[in-house]
Amino acid sequence: MAVGIFFATTTGKTEDIAERLHELLSNSEPPKDLADLNDVKEFQSLDGIICGIPTWNTGADSERSGTAWDSMLEQIASLNLSGKKVALFGLGDSSTYTENFCDAMEELHSYFVKAGATMVGYVNKSNYTFDDSKSVVGDSFCGLPLDEDSESDMTDERLTKWSAQLKLEIPGL
Repeated sequence: MAVGIFFATTTGKTEDIAERLHELLSNSEPPKDLADLNDVKEFQSLDGIICGIPTWNTGADSERSGTAWDSMLEQIASLNLSGKKVALFGLGDSSTYTENFCDAMEELHSYFVKAGATMVGYVNKSNYTFDDSKSVVGDSFCGLPLDEDSESDMTDERLTKWSAQLKLEIPGL
């Protein structure tokens, strides 16, 4: 079972979370910076994919991350990821950008759905303080939202819980 962790970052926080998650998921491959990836077709060779994305362009309808993910979205949608399990984690600031908390996760989510991926790793929104997020689907976020600006004291616990959840949802992890 091959599970890759991919991230794009502006400040280094998303990379830090990807590395911390890799330590919790010992059967995953080492995190890769999307900026160093030549072709997203690599996703097709994996059984599971975990992606980290920050939200920078708050309130935007597209290109919400302000990172390499923005230029890869259409390529992702063109892949055949049927049978692949994909989980997302996003970084945002729930106190300063309370109306756009982790919005970029939803954009990435929608492109992986277009590619036929099976999305996993949803997290109940009830333990978060925010006003609105495009990443909320029903009562859950479409991945793990993290706030290293206002709630960094909660990150370790959230990562530990989420990694245990992923081990159940992605066989072989």
